[in-house]
Amino acid sequence: MDLGDAISALETGLLAEAHGEAHNMVKTHATWGSGSTLHAIGATFPKAGFVGTKTWAHTEGGATPLLILFDSETGALKAIIEAFALGQMRTGSASGVATRWLAAEGADDFAIIGTGKQAMAQVAAVLAVRPIKRIRVFGRNEERRSQFAARVGKEFGVGVVSARSAAEAVKDASIITIVTRATEPVISADMIVRGAHINAIGAIVPSRAEVASNTLARCTQIVVDSVPQAQKLSRELMDFFGSPDREDWKRVRPLSALVAARQPRDPNDDITLFKSLGMGISDLALGIELYRNAIEQGLGREFAHPQRATPKLHTSQKATQ
Repeated sequence: MDLGDAISALETGLLAEAHGEAHNMVKTHATWGSGSTLHAIGATFPKAGFVGTKTWAHTEGGATPLLILFDSETGALKAIIEAFALGQMRTGSASGVATRWLAAEGADDFAIIGTGKQAMAQVAAVLAVRPIKRIRVFGRNEERRSQFAARVGKEFGVGVVSARSAAEAVKDASIITIVTRATEPVISADMIVRGAHINAIGAIVPSRAEVASNTLARCTQIVVDSVPQAQKLSRELMDFFGSPDREDWKRVRPLSALVAARQPRDPNDDITLFKSLGMGISDLALGIELYRNAIEQGLGREFAHPQRATPKLHTSQKATQ
């Protein structure tokens, strides 16, 4: 699966959601230590014959994300998919889908803030759907920023500028992607030109934030992958809109509704925003396609279905209080 395939698979999954044929399991997470987090997301695609979950523990020492697919009729295990690359493809393709429908058709000046593991897929996703002529890059570490800018230029053959600040990176940019682990907003309304589209990708738990409230105040369209998840996990939107029962939340649309409407950006829009938190439907949409491709092409490794064991219900010693 390449990124173009991933974008197509995700749109198919989002249309299934819009038609009531796929349902999301709201992400749950727990924290410990100095910023470590345990995550679980999932979704059901019963018409396609699949349900599944993705889980991972994000720690300073690393992570091992796994997507597990089950047969929706029998509960049989269908596949276990190592989800490092899948996660980057899923997150990148979500930005690609959102940019396709929310950015101006001729948008060609792109800024990316953040140079971590997700950043290359984010660049590729925007390039897949818009005719980008210039990319400006900002990250706090100057050496990594320069290395990332050089890699992007070599990989995609487009002009790349290493910016000295977030404000310099986004100045007059028609598309902005933010993929950081920031705990406070890194962009504000005064930095952003009218008509820009923003993909806010990095702040996926309430302890993080990337976009200032005055930016949200200028947004004429706000789209999220999952509204219930945004009401639970996005500090930016929770602070701006308040409790989930407030009418203001009706301004926020799910990505599936955007895809189903198939309406290009309104020329009168000011700022448009896609807030990504990651959702099970996205992972399963790609995972199901990967599973089908693997079966068709004879890829992957088959293993025996797990066998049930009889639990030992009799203790060898008397229980004591």
